[in-house]
Amino acid sequence: MKRKELIRHLEYCGCALLREGAKHSRYINLADNSKSTTIPRHNEIADLLAFKICRQLGIPAPK
Repeated sequence: MKRKELIRHLEYCGCALLREGAKHSRYINLADNSKSTTIPRHNEIADLLAFKICRQLGIPAPK
C-alpha cells in the first residue's frame, strides 16, 4: 500500500498528524486521544503493517 493512501485513510477516519520525527510521522486518533502510533516514511508500506497501524489507532482497516 502506498503511504499516501494510508495517510488519506487515517485522516478520513478522524486521525491527525501529531508531529513529524526524523524517520517517522506520529498520528493520533482525535476521537480517542490515548491512541497514537508512528508511520514510517517509506513509499510502500506492507499491508500487514497498515492493518496493524489501523488496529493501534482503533479504526477500520483500509480495503
